[in-house]
Amino acid sequence: MGLVIKALIGALVVILIGVLSKTRNYYIAGLVPLFPTFALIAHYIVGTERSIEALRTTIVFGLWAVIPYMVYLISLYFFIGSMKLPYALLCAVVCWSLAGWLLISLWTRFHA
Repeated sequence: MGLVIKALIGALVVILIGVLSKTRNYYIAGLVPLFPTFALIAHYIVGTERSIEALRTTIVFGLWAVIPYMVYLISLYFFIGSMKLPYALLCAVVCWSLAGWLLISLWTRFHA
């Protein structure tokens, strides 16, 4: 039953994004996927299964994790000027993946 509810919530979010993208304030559609659904789940699990210090570390890492998302957005901004949208999205995801890998590598080197 929980899986069905999660699927319905996901479908509602997609519908909300679709509806917002057709409004005068279409750019708000870019804010909806950033609602911290998974962060809430992760913080609850870490906060209940580990120490508060572990939760704080998770929060600080989450602050740094904004960097790969910024890399994605910046690269997509430039890629859409020279590529078809599907290729631009794919390249931006590759940039996000590389930035994420670099973040994890540096984090484990300096915080492990």
